[in-house]
Amino acid sequence: MWPPTMPIPRYRTHEGPALFSAGFRPFFLGAALWSALAVPVWLMIFAGHEGAPALAPMVWHAHEMVYGYGAATLAGFLLTAIPNWTGRLPLQGAPLAGLVGLWAAGRAVLLVPAVGAVAATIVDLAFPLVFLAVVAREIIAGRNWRNLPMVAALAALLAGNALVHADALGVSASADAGNRLGIATLLMLISLVGGRIVPSFTRNWLVKALPGATEPAPFDRFDRAVLALTAIALVLWVVVPDASASAVAALAAGLAIAARLARWRGGRTWREPLVLVLHVGYAWLALGLILLGLDAFVPLLPPSAALHALTVGAIGTMTLAVMTRASLGHTGRALAAGRGTVAIYMLVTIAALLRLHAPLAGSRYLLLLALAGAAWSAAFGLFALLYAPALARPRLRGEQPRPA
Repeated sequence: MWPPTMPIPRYRTHEGPALFSAGFRPFFLGAALWSALAVPVWLMIFAGHEGAPALAPMVWHAHEMVYGYGAATLAGFLLTAIPNWTGRLPLQGAPLAGLVGLWAAGRAVLLVPAVGAVAATIVDLAFPLVFLAVVAREIIAGRNWRNLPMVAALAALLAGNALVHADALGVSASADAGNRLGIATLLMLISLVGGRIVPSFTRNWLVKALPGATEPAPFDRFDRAVLALTAIALVLWVVVPDASASAVAALAAGLAIAARLARWRGGRTWREPLVLVLHVGYAWLALGLILLGLDAFVPLLPPSAALHALTVGAIGTMTLAVMTRASLGHTGRALAAGRGTVAIYMLVTIAALLRLHAPLAGSRYLLLLALAGAAWSAAFGLFALLYAPALARPRLRGEQPRPA
């Protein structure tokens, strides 16, 4: 999940529940359970059932996918990666459980309309604020300046979340901008971190499985240019989403990302789902930005199509790809995708495709929307079902079980 050349982390003996021995364990499991639950809740609200959350329903849906699910997966990633980057001790035990509790409390208060806007704001912003402080402390103490952009990313997520709550408090009409900032931050992280792990894991697999095959292109000036263009496109989308410059930049970034992806030889990895799915997730990023740009000039699909290609497609697929791979590797299991894991990848792909086609279904719009939501929830529910035993138990030693 992160470059293997980083320092080997030090670990203290953890005598408490294995679930709180490493950050990826509770946060990946919690993220999957919440994602599987939040979408059906949203579909019920969308269909007119009572029980709307504290935020406006549409705002809540986007907020919980970004600052609920997305933030939890990022927390699981960073809390496990940072010890590799810095060589410092990981967050474990009661401090980790407390951080998970803050995240869970934020999800709970936003589901209850009776909770006032001020209380909901304080409780929900507690997790990103504390988590930002934890990550900044570790990176600065470990003098790991290369990964300081992660602190900036967490600051952006905190700011975006605050903008959503500022709208709920009546301070400013900033909910949409806040959610866009959160989505853009996650997409930029996919572009940045994915640019490290996708070619790295592809190269490792090709060397082992297909000796002599052409390897992914090394990181060079072209990759730097694509990252810069992607950052510009995402900033413009957050600040001036309806401007022509935003559409042009998004289209250019999407095409550049597609060209970058083509240099990584993903077509050769079709026999290894753990690697192939990373390419699929990155392809969704390219497609989403291309659709976002095209929509301003040739409105082939509703604007929501591009948004869901980026969220359900890119964010959903890439996070599941990382969660499955990391959960296998860091619990001592074989890095191999069993039928259940392949089913997870297929379900999230089906969810993305159905969500894109739903606006074109006419009278069957609600049916496709429900099917997309069912596929999404099934993907994350299956992850929780298959991976909960591994996440809740100590790391394996010796013989490995069959792939999940």
